[in-house]
Amino acid sequence: MPQTHQAGPAPRFVPAAKTLPEQIADAVESRSTPLSQLLRLMAALDAEGGNEALRLRLRARIGAPLDA
Repeated sequence: MPQTHQAGPAPRFVPAAKTLPEQIADAVESRSTPLSQLLRLMAALDAEGGNEALRLRLRARIGAPLDA
């Protein structure tokens, strides 16, 4: 019997990976970013030898009060 549909995995959307500065900017702007994610971004920035301005923004966000 001929098959009318080929079985296989359904294609899925895979977003393009964001650069570290883009990830940091998104995390700093979002008040719902968990502290653990902010700390992982800080570690990645340190490992990369990153931008001091990004480091300061991230540190300020990590220490910011929740109602700010």
